[in-house]
Amino acid sequence: MMGGVLTITLLFCNLLLLLDPSLSHPLCTDSRAPFTLKTPLNFCPYNGSVCCNSTEDLQLRKQFQAMNISHQGCASLLKSILCARCDQFSAQLFRGDSISEPVPVLCNSTFPLNTSQSSSALNGFCSEVWDTCQNVSILNSPFATSLQGQSGETAGSNFTKLTELWQSKTDFCNACGGASINGSLCFDGGPVVLNNTGTPTPPNGLCLEKIGNGSYINMVAHPDGSNRAFFSDQPGKIWLATVPKEGAGGELELDEANPFLDLTDEVHFDAEFGMMGMAFHPNFVQNGRFFASFNCDKIKWPRCSGRCSCNSEANCDPSKLQPDNNASPCQYHSVIAEFTTNGTALQASLATVAKPSEVRRIFTMGLPFTSHHGGQILFGPDGYLYFMMGDGGGSGDPYNFAQNKKSVLGKIMRLDIDIISSAAEISNLSLWGNYSIPKDNPFTEDEGLLPEIWAMGLRNPWRCSFDSERPSYFMCADAGQDEYEEVDIITKDGNYGWRVYEGPNLYTPRESPGGNTSANSINAIFPVMGYYHDVNVNEGSASITGGYFYRSMTDPCMHGRYLFGDLYAHAIWAGTENPENSGNFTMSQIPFSCAHDSPIQCSSVPGSSLPALGYIFSFGEDNNKDIFLLTSSGVYRVVRPSRCNYTCSKENATATASPSPAPSSPSSQVSWLNHPYKIFLLLFPSLSFLVLFSV
Repeated sequence: MMGGVLTITLLFCNLLLLLDPSLSHPLCTDSRAPFTLKTPLNFCPYNGSVCCNSTEDLQLRKQFQAMNISHQGCASLLKSILCARCDQFSAQLFRGDSISEPVPVLCNSTFPLNTSQSSSALNGFCSEVWDTCQNVSILNSPFATSLQGQSGETAGSNFTKLTELWQSKTDFCNACGGASINGSLCFDGGPVVLNNTGTPTPPNGLCLEKIGNGSYINMVAHPDGSNRAFFSDQPGKIWLATVPKEGAGGELELDEANPFLDLTDEVHFDAEFGMMGMAFHPNFVQNGRFFASFNCDKIKWPRCSGRCSCNSEANCDPSKLQPDNNASPCQYHSVIAEFTTNGTALQASLATVAKPSEVRRIFTMGLPFTSHHGGQILFGPDGYLYFMMGDGGGSGDPYNFAQNKKSVLGKIMRLDIDIISSAAEISNLSLWGNYSIPKDNPFTEDEGLLPEIWAMGLRNPWRCSFDSERPSYFMCADAGQDEYEEVDIITKDGNYGWRVYEGPNLYTPRESPGGNTSANSINAIFPVMGYYHDVNVNEGSASITGGYFYRSMTDPCMHGRYLFGDLYAHAIWAGTENPENSGNFTMSQIPFSCAHDSPIQCSSVPGSSLPALGYIFSFGEDNNKDIFLLTSSGVYRVVRPSRCNYTCSKENATATASPSPAPSSPSSQVSWLNHPYKIFLLLFPSLSFLVLFSV
């Protein structure tokens, strides 16, 4: 029996090391963001940003007392191990679910140390635990967790000493020890401290080349991993394009006359409306499934019919809403529809057109006003569909939808589009269409929350992205009301403050027919980056446009920085995280210019050396991880700094560009939690987005 339990316990603790140690900003084991305590913890010595509330602190105290440890030194170490759950980096320390993994990864000096963590981790905390506690009796030891059903008995019932579970310190530390491998963290006996590498030096400049003249608001790399990408515009068309290799002098190959899909008859296109997003299923190459997010007018299209977001459940009466821009409440709708390429080619990766008719209506919702309805959709690394929704409009969110847990306005939703709910489930949960709810959505722990909601407190999220190297970094730009544009790291059940706060500042609404939310009643998560705007073209800022972490090596000096801009295109910023994985960012405004050998020559802003981008509608990323700017004047790509005479010492030490993949190569599937356990027309969109963000 001893040998069986030893083997099982060894395998169990080694599981901690086998899990993918995804790099992460401060994050709790339940995937939620840390929070600031209003009163100090009584048992665990953590303060500031923590992952334990007073109730959890009391539970840890009771668990510690039940261990009945007589040795003072060992008791102190075991207390620190239990309290590691309160560390703001506990998700990395436990590298998984704290319920199934009761001890953090203990720092082991025999492992190579990564520089992201303080040198105090070199002390070899794992050795200290063994040396101090090896022969101490520990009742209900977290190291002898219950393995009922695997060993035939509960391991903790008979074995109380480390020497009864492991034969030596080496075995113990090989099983439960580790180090900051690949940037992940280990527990060294106290709160995690990261190395500060000093103030980061921003890149000297951002060099662009113009490869297309079209005006688009969405770009999605082809899921087959090739050098192709999909582009869509606001009126409702999607095109399949071939992206030329950087530096080769080629232009974007796209046939405007033959779109991949044309939804202009269904899409309501106006100043605030249109096709706002598209997303391709992670298994698109096999199943041909993709999705479009757009607005429609129920007066003009019979299939534009859904429940109004202003309803009794949300404590809103649509009959009391005034017409907005001559539109009645919920005349316009937000729609997600599924389409397919099946039947148009031998396989999805070869399809150049899609079937024009909907396969399935995923989501339909009436909008109370004519602004702030976001609309971006994207699949997360977990395989679920994320849907970004604004607060519904009206100056200052008068009905406080963004803070209303019974409204999906001002929220980020997370939907399972692979499992379809039954009619009864749709009715019982008051769903907005044909989808199901992921089992780990926050509503399972907060019955007051609508099941679709992943995060809340947003005004009008405009362009979100997951970092391709660190999937827990879900970045969203949120357009401000009167003064502040922000970038947020989105986490499970996060509340980003609007309209209690605008950015880091308290916000006072002009009117509140929907009531107010007090600052003391929420744990607001504040922006990691942002800037104050002045909606005046001469001042150079109007509304934020979110971007991507730059992961290409085309510009090695930009690598690892979060790139974003402003609608007016007078400013582009690079956000540098310091220390790495800390969630703390320094943002720098980056000079930018157009390469003299750009395939399409760039024009300049009159009286300025800046290229005339017009308006920056969105950013895009291809399968090489190169970043693109989608603007009212065309499509631009970030290229090697030397092409604009910017100095980058790293450029000569890296390949000038990643080789283009074969057009039909299979895509590499990114894994996170392993689901399921996803000229008028040019000018008019420009004015549309200016109105959209400045109102």
